[in-house]
Amino acid sequence: MGKPLSLVAADSHKLGAYRADPAGKAKGGVVVIQEIFGVNHHIRSVCDRLAGEGYAALAPALFDRTMRDFECGYTPDEVASARKFIEKPDWDAMLRDTDAALKELKSAGPLAIMGFCMGGTIAFLSACRLSGLSAAVCYYGGAIARFADEKPKCPTQMHFGRKDAHIPMTAVDEIKTKRPEAEVYVYDEADHGFHCDERGSYHAESAKIAWGRSMAFLAKHMK
Repeated sequence: MGKPLSLVAADSHKLGAYRADPAGKAKGGVVVIQEIFGVNHHIRSVCDRLAGEGYAALAPALFDRTMRDFECGYTPDEVASARKFIEKPDWDAMLRDTDAALKELKSAGPLAIMGFCMGGTIAFLSACRLSGLSAAVCYYGGAIARFADEKPKCPTQMHFGRKDAHIPMTAVDEIKTKRPEAEVYVYDEADHGFHCDERGSYHAESAKIAWGRSMAFLAKHMK
């Protein structure tokens, strides 16, 4: 359904991306932000799914500054390899690349952002620091608590798994306290990565509920 394309960030860095468009007129545009595993099959499938919901969806390749076209799966070795990309994350550079994706989708109508894992944190930072967003949806963003003193400029929704060893409930409680205006959902039976049906931690029921909430949230705010 989708196709690859190239973007240019404000500092002239060129990066790859994957874009999927709906069959008819788009209801708006959604930038999809990757996990540490690159713009892989899962992230492309999220874009395709959003296109099926009527949105133009675009996933920028945020690791192109370090290694072009990186993508991998979810075996223990692949996870270990992917972690090296976020040992010292350059959040500002990733936000520049995210902003390039937002500008690419501007003609689609109202704009939103949806991110997973590392991308969940970037979705939150984008809501706080970038302009032009109508909504932000953050799935299990591990570093959101670190930035929770910042206030989003747009309605923001977050999804966490109670069994997530990477994001303790104390961090989620801190986010709820500091960002009471955000919608924060916790799924009792879900672990980290519960939305991805290619991971061992996939939890179908939680993923279904979270996606339904995400779609309702986008429909409400992207008008």
